[in-house]
Amino acid sequence: MGPFVIVPDVLAGIRTLGPEHVPAVARLHAAGMGEGLWGRLGEGFLRAVHGALVGHPGFLGFVYVEDGRVRGFIAGAEDPPALFRAALRHAPSLVREAFRGLLRDPSVLLPLLETAGYFRRSGGGGGVLAESLFCAVEPDLRGRGAAGHLNKVLFDELAARGHARVKVTTEAANEAANRQLLSWGFAPAAEFRFYGKAMRRYELDLRASPRVQPVRRHGRLPGDR
Repeated sequence: MGPFVIVPDVLAGIRTLGPEHVPAVARLHAAGMGEGLWGRLGEGFLRAVHGALVGHPGFLGFVYVEDGRVRGFIAGAEDPPALFRAALRHAPSLVREAFRGLLRDPSVLLPLLETAGYFRRSGGGGGVLAESLFCAVEPDLRGRGAAGHLNKVLFDELAARGHARVKVTTEAANEAANRQLLSWGFAPAAEFRFYGKAMRRYELDLRASPRVQPVRRHGRLPGDR
């Protein structure tokens, strides 16, 4: 596997994810969730999630902007469990929107309770790992490199911060996602069950990957101390 081929015009469209991008990011995330739990909780819940994460130390988010419109995003974390604990403590709107989602669809209660066990089940290969949590692009952008460049910017940022590995989890049955992760150089690390589905944890060695360089392309991020 050779180095990542950067397309300057695509890279130039990537910006740091800030509070002003949260509504657009929530729309993209909701569209990409389909009938998944967080999609069933509603766009308001996703706005609360992303609004709670932005600005916290250890949160890393980037958007792809084209013609003045957010058309893709990626969100990651240096210490995901700590990030979500902090977000829950300081975001009453997150609890409020989850409650509203439950009123609309009470069947999400049990899987929502299961969410608290995600980090324990998905593991970290012997310790807390940085993680790429969410990524979505508009369907007509697929194959044009936006998602790849968003991943590249996130992984380069993590490498620049001294992280040796990053993890991603996906459904074992999602063939497209599994192929994409393998093409990036990720290696399967573990399997687990979550929301009643077979899941797979992948890990990428940031120091060994020829596609990753320790480069901070966007200077200070909103969550930097």
